[in-house]
Amino acid sequence: MTKIEEQDGRKVLLTDTIQSEIGTTSQSQLQLSLNIIKSSRKFIILMTTISTLLAILIALYSTPIYRSEVLLAPTNSKNSNKFGLFASQLSGISSLAGLNLSGGNNKTTEAIAVLKSRGFTSEFIGDLNLLPILFSKKWDYRNKKWLDNIEIPTLWDAYRLFNKKVRKIKRDTKTGFIILAIEWKDPKLAAEWVMRLVNRINKKLAQEAIDKADKTIKYLESELDKTSIIEVKTAIFKLIEVQTKNKMLANTQKEYVFHVLDPAVIPEDRIKPKRILIVMVGFFLGLSLSVFFIFLRRSLQY
Repeated sequence: MTKIEEQDGRKVLLTDTIQSEIGTTSQSQLQLSLNIIKSSRKFIILMTTISTLLAILIALYSTPIYRSEVLLAPTNSKNSNKFGLFASQLSGISSLAGLNLSGGNNKTTEAIAVLKSRGFTSEFIGDLNLLPILFSKKWDYRNKKWLDNIEIPTLWDAYRLFNKKVRKIKRDTKTGFIILAIEWKDPKLAAEWVMRLVNRINKKLAQEAIDKADKTIKYLESELDKTSIIEVKTAIFKLIEVQTKNKMLANTQKEYVFHVLDPAVIPEDRIKPKRILIVMVGFFLGLSLSVFFIFLRRSLQY
């Protein structure tokens, strides 16, 4: 028993000694690191200052970007469900003509898809002649032409830029509201473009609804002459009535797809660049890189 206690005592003593040595080594390493940093403090201060100054220049001279947005609510037609109910009575007839008489299509989903589409965006850019504005660095404003020795941007280039960096669309799944935003360096243009997009999509889908209603009514009227069944005639008359109401709604309702809850205004505050963040990143980047370089150089020397 005594021997075991002595061994345990020696083990405890040995463990304490090792921990003491480890603690002493850690303190010495920490002191050595601090001495290295202290001896190179001029270099660290210089590099951190240069990095911070560069960050300040970037923050000050970066092109400011402004965001103008409009809050939209879907405009749902009360006739859509009624039309879908009546359309089921003529599913056989409509399939023969290749027409889809169902009124259950989600106009909001369609409108958002059209807003994001290449065709709609390209038409918007082309009609407003936005190519020189989107690619202003390549445009000679004095001579009203593209600069020499450059690749002239196309509508496809403009669509990719507009879709990726300029136009933003966000839909709230809980409320159904949509936020349509434009981010651009000119705040007035940002507000103008976003409202033009809303007006354009409402007019476009309203005209499409009118054209579709005219086509459907024409088809249904032709079917009246082909049948003598009273039930079918009654169903066709109901469908014609609903299509006529849909056409009238598209003609009279200015906000056919989207109702503006909060219109766009000219923004006063920029969203980019975030200058304080850029300066902080520049400071910590310069500090960390300079310290890293000091220890890397010392490890290569020894």
